[in-house]
Amino acid sequence: MKRLVVSAALAIAVLTTVALALDRLFPPDLSRYQARSTEIVDANGRLLRAFTTTDGKWRLGTTIEDVDPLYLALLKIYEDRRFDSHWGVDPLAATRAAGQWLFRGHIVSGASTLSMQAARLLEPRRRSLVSKMIQSARALQLEWRYSKQDILAIYLTLAPMGGNLEGVRAASLAYFGKEPKQLSAAQAALLVAIPQSPERRRPDRTHRGAEMGRDRVLERGLEHGVIDRALFQRAESEAVPYRRLALPMNAPHLAAWLAAQSPGQVVPTTLRLGLQSSLADLLRDERGQMADKPDIALVAIDNRTGGVVAWVSGSDYFGRAGQVDLVRAHRSPGSALKPLIYALAFDDRTLHPESLVEDVPVRFKDWLPRNFDRGHQGMVTARRALQQSLNVPAVLALERVGPQRFLATLRAAGAAPVLPPSDNGASLGMALGSASVSPLELAGLYSGLANGGLFAPPQIRRDRPRPTPVRLVGPAAAWYVADVLADAPLPEGFASLPVALRERRIAFKTGTSAGFKDAWAAAFSTNWTVVVWVGHADGTTRPGELGRAAALPIVLKAFDRLPAEDNRAAPPPSDVLRVANWRDLPPRMRVLAPVADMAGGPRIAYPPADARLELRPHEAISLAALGGDGRLRWLIDGRPLDGTRWTPDASGQARVAVVDEAGRSSAVTVQIVRRP
Repeated sequence: MKRLVVSAALAIAVLTTVALALDRLFPPDLSRYQARSTEIVDANGRLLRAFTTTDGKWRLGTTIEDVDPLYLALLKIYEDRRFDSHWGVDPLAATRAAGQWLFRGHIVSGASTLSMQAARLLEPRRRSLVSKMIQSARALQLEWRYSKQDILAIYLTLAPMGGNLEGVRAASLAYFGKEPKQLSAAQAALLVAIPQSPERRRPDRTHRGAEMGRDRVLERGLEHGVIDRALFQRAESEAVPYRRLALPMNAPHLAAWLAAQSPGQVVPTTLRLGLQSSLADLLRDERGQMADKPDIALVAIDNRTGGVVAWVSGSDYFGRAGQVDLVRAHRSPGSALKPLIYALAFDDRTLHPESLVEDVPVRFKDWLPRNFDRGHQGMVTARRALQQSLNVPAVLALERVGPQRFLATLRAAGAAPVLPPSDNGASLGMALGSASVSPLELAGLYSGLANGGLFAPPQIRRDRPRPTPVRLVGPAAAWYVADVLADAPLPEGFASLPVALRERRIAFKTGTSAGFKDAWAAAFSTNWTVVVWVGHADGTTRPGELGRAAALPIVLKAFDRLPAEDNRAAPPPSDVLRVANWRDLPPRMRVLAPVADMAGGPRIAYPPADARLELRPHEAISLAALGGDGRLRWLIDGRPLDGTRWTPDASGQARVAVVDEAGRSSAVTVQIVRRP
């Protein structure tokens, strides 16, 4: 007996050593299981878009947490009742199958466990006794190395489901249009049945075969008490799907971009599927109402997190130029960058919303910018200049800020403006759209204004660190811009905001590029920033289509679909300067006017700068200027004067300006005092 025990112990030791050696020498090949479809998912893990594997399969990673518990119960009852207790090979099932084969001369039932099937799916082989032995050994190895949940995950991911579908998730999405967590009893039974004969039971090809296989599973479930009679009858009467559905394809441009970065992985994004779908539907509807069927791009950001919640890069992915990702495409923003220019000027304390700005013809070297309507409004406040998107005041503000500093600020905020080939970054044309940006970059810039001057590139992937915000302007400057743009004129057709938006304070700005190629609208509230671009991907012009008419209505409708927020006007920062008008401002902030061009430009001879003029009531002043080309025009506080004689109508400060036909100008400030 002692020798027998020793011999048995030695044999066990030898077998164990051999098994361990073989396990180390020939580990399970998990390459098929690991070679999965790339999945792009939203902030809650819901599938936005998936891509086939390199061998053309839809193979979505699936765990037991991803499927309905009823499916798992039916699977075990039908395929492997003792799965939870055996070690990979079921001795009882193997004995039963061998006995049936010996007595009847053919195979009556199989003995393949789910562990053995997982081994076969990992290493497909032709069916034979040798293959079965190898699968049995591999099943034991899988059980030794992995948990039951891990083995089930292999089966759930690789089970053949007809055609190029593999795994329960791919089949559930393709046949039922939903995740396997939400399966009905009939749907769960069908997905249990298909892998036994994938091509004969796939419902889109062999409807009757699929129905018969499903009913067998349901009968087994009824027999073993997994389902009751009432559920069995409902499931049996449920129709089997007759066609295969397309897998989800939300945010296709973003998904393709991210899939190229991380092939074969699950890429978590900041998008929200509900908002993405709703805003994509909005753009599709809006495009359908436009005669020339332009391309429309939209990007929406949650200002609280900096995450992009919607990314719509056009309304027709399979149309002409549909593959162009317009959210990342650089286009001329027209006037959409003006708020950033004013923000820098406000931050420098050289300009205030109530400062006066001269909107007059001004020549900057060889460039004479004009407003969109080709006219000028004279002296206006910076508030009105920004709300009305006047061009000359914006160029004057950029001249004061400095174009290279403005460009550096955009880059520090995460944008990468593209300049014309001949521009070294010193051009004032950036105020009117010469530096192109993408809708994504513009959304990031406006989100920075919404966040009080803290700028960061928008976050798209949740598996990457959130960019650290950088303060580029102070809270007061950002507040000034928001306060000005919140009262900008609404587009035609909007006598007031829709009811759902009246409690939401929205600051917005539009832009139209030269030649009507690009129409923009950018807007922000406390929680949200939305940017819309409308145009043609190939740059085809859209005559007369302004950002205010083509893009702004879409932005406002988009806000109507965003979650509500407590968006009462925020109290101004402590360093905000509240004044009644420009006269209450510090002297250096009162007026922004063109610098006199002494090389041939006009120069005011009378009255002199900072003069104190004591006048009787109705007494006139004769204005005089030297130099300049052609007819000279005089303006008093921005209002044109007929002739050269000026009769002041009140005491106080006044701004006297003269402009020649070349757009060169000169201006002085004088003090009018009434004599008794």
